[in-house]
Amino acid sequence: MPTRPFRFGVSMTATGSHEAWQAKARQAEELGYDVLHIPDHLGMSAPFPALVSAADATTTLRVGTLVLNSGFYRPALLARDIADTDQLTDGRLEVGLGAGCVGAEFHAAELAYPTAEERVDNLAHTVAELHRMFATPEQQPAVRQRPGPPLLLAGLGDRLLRLAAREADIVGFPIMARRTPPGLDPRQVLADRVDHVRSEAGARFGRLELNLFVSAVVLDDANSGPDALDLTAVHRTAPNLTRDQILRLPNVLAGTVEQIAETLNGYRDTYRVTYFSVLEAHMADFAKVITQLR
Repeated sequence: MPTRPFRFGVSMTATGSHEAWQAKARQAEELGYDVLHIPDHLGMSAPFPALVSAADATTTLRVGTLVLNSGFYRPALLARDIADTDQLTDGRLEVGLGAGCVGAEFHAAELAYPTAEERVDNLAHTVAELHRMFATPEQQPAVRQRPGPPLLLAGLGDRLLRLAAREADIVGFPIMARRTPPGLDPRQVLADRVDHVRSEAGARFGRLELNLFVSAVVLDDANSGPDALDLTAVHRTAPNLTRDQILRLPNVLAGTVEQIAETLNGYRDTYRVTYFSVLEAHMADFAKVITQLR
């Protein structure tokens, strides 16, 4: 199986003014990022307009959602937004979908909050309808005459990853802290989830791109060692984990630039994860790692 090249994304939650937003998009491109991501949460930026504006300000930067809450959309309306956004970004769009997991946001949107099983069922229905509409655009006025953009499905549960393995182009692994019981090596969780995707994908596995969402980049510029790293912010999101477990979370990259680059090379060799997405707050620090890997 040939080695897939690395790709790097940055997730931005707020646009600000037109000028400020486009300046951030250009900065991401200049720093070496391949994709600019927008999440889908109430109180944050509307994904599709922000992506069109970011693409308009850049040349090669791809744009994508990480991830849309499929429970907020009806497939035909979503297909229309995807088709026009893909067209207006000159085919640089990537569509990330998830099942949705924040009950308060469903309630704020005046939507019922389905069970976990129902949310995955809805995601599967949405994916099937998007595939159908983009496969037969002549029958779907909302869909332009262009193949659908790459599809990323993100999650950790067995059913969602089964769907991703069989239907997506990219499989995304989000924050893993809550799936890591005390005493278990957090990297074993990633290994288990990748093995599950491999088993469900069968012959498709070699064509899949695997994405890891990085929740924290703790850069040790002074080379002072792991004991000196400030993990306070990470610990708030995973209070049940020990310091050693936090340092071993695949979603936490801590150490010198060289050490983090070595870690990502290891993830590619061991787990076949080659696509890494970081938060805007870590964009500048992580760009130093990108330089090491290019």
